[in-house]
Amino acid sequence: MNRRELLKVSGYALVGVSLLRFAHADTGAPRFDYAALKGQARALASKPYAAPAKAVPPAVAHMKWDAFQSIRFREDRALWAGDDLRFRVQFFHLGMQFRRPVRMHEVVDGVAREIAYEPSLFDLTQSGLDAATLPRDLGFAGFRINFAPDFQRDVAAFLGASYFRAVGGTMQYGLSARGLAVDCGLPRAEEFPDFVAYWFERPTADATTLVVYALLDSPSIAGAYRFEITPGEPLAMRIDTALYPRKAIERLGIAPLTSMFLTAPNDRRIHDDWRPAIHDSDGLAMQTGHGEWIWRPLVNPPAVHVSTFADDAPHGFGLMQRDRNFDHYQDDGVFYDRRPSLWVEPLSGFAKGAVDLLEIPIAHESFDNIVASWNPAGAVEAGTELLYAYRLFWGTKMPATPSLGTTAMTWSGIGGQVGGKRAHFSWRFVVDFAGGELASLARDAKVEPVITLSRGTTEIVSARPLDAIRGWRAMFDVVPPDASQAPIDIRLFLRLGEKALTETWLCQWTPARPA
Repeated sequence: MNRRELLKVSGYALVGVSLLRFAHADTGAPRFDYAALKGQARALASKPYAAPAKAVPPAVAHMKWDAFQSIRFREDRALWAGDDLRFRVQFFHLGMQFRRPVRMHEVVDGVAREIAYEPSLFDLTQSGLDAATLPRDLGFAGFRINFAPDFQRDVAAFLGASYFRAVGGTMQYGLSARGLAVDCGLPRAEEFPDFVAYWFERPTADATTLVVYALLDSPSIAGAYRFEITPGEPLAMRIDTALYPRKAIERLGIAPLTSMFLTAPNDRRIHDDWRPAIHDSDGLAMQTGHGEWIWRPLVNPPAVHVSTFADDAPHGFGLMQRDRNFDHYQDDGVFYDRRPSLWVEPLSGFAKGAVDLLEIPIAHESFDNIVASWNPAGAVEAGTELLYAYRLFWGTKMPATPSLGTTAMTWSGIGGQVGGKRAHFSWRFVVDFAGGELASLARDAKVEPVITLSRGTTEIVSARPLDAIRGWRAMFDVVPPDASQAPIDIRLFLRLGEKALTETWLCQWTPARPA
């Protein structure tokens, strides 16, 4: 199943029919809370990892995509469907690559009850599955959250490994987050931890925040998670996590974000699609611990790129979709202009480390190829406890934005004088900035582009007003020092005198001479 098909899973229609069944009575059940879940995760990590032993029936495992997509959860069987609450929870059926059963629980007054799977929760009529042959302990693949007054569309979905997604005010899905990334971007297979169980804390009648707990497990690590999910624009999630490594981990990705970037005006390596831009996110934004705002346009590189941005106590980072102009995409099917941005606001546990950005080459938009996460400095050793807290914000309006001018658009193409004979190869970069003080500057203000290269030289450098966006445009050519295709790191900001006017624009450019 490709990525576009996966995005459809949490959007299929719903039909209806009674109450969920619970697996057992609660008499004498121990109290459930986050402390108890942390104890469960710690105990799990003290034992060798045990892969799920239970295999799903062949008919479920080998379903075709159309059959899997046809399965409908029955709307009036949703958790809290008849309780006049603002939240409801519906469940995903196992099938396709979603073959690992996930246990679901409701928490009422501190007591957890497991929610039992039964085929009657789903409309299976078009799936080819025979409900009479499905085991009653089959389990679920994941869940989706609905919020009043619109119970037809979900505001968040958790499905597959530790992946989850949410929507802001546009009610449009896009990029994903994960509970954890293990050894992402290393020259060996990445490990994908799983959320193996969830607990839903029953909300009060007027609650606008839903609390969800999750237990994470993998060969290298176990963990406890507590989510506070508040729908809106942006949708906000507070996440507390306690992690318990089973063994040393070389690269641990905290608050990992996963997105897709295929092509845009700044990177047209893939140029055979009729649409001018195709991406869920167009840049990595960061506010460093000492307050500098950084913008790094994403690329679809010819080879795997890993960029590391060292920091200490960062204020935040995220994968953004800044370009909201439909004309720049022309996609009236999936509407990339409506895709949410996702911002990470660290609360505790983020000391020295780095934001890692992984960019993987792809040929089409069906696959995610962008990962950004926080990689803590220092060794991650077995038997330790790692505690983190952070907020995620999904939507178009982020809680933290620069007071300086920000990057509105990046363009690139062949350099040199138009119409003139080129004496050497160069590549032109055009960076548009808007916001901050830029609109109020005099047209003859002595605005200077400050450019730093890791190698090579610049030429034909300019900065001038751009009335169309009430901002300024920086333009320059980069001349590689040799024929090497080793990446060149470029750093740019605009200043007036000694005063910075804009955030810092970064680029990692791989020289590739036209054939």
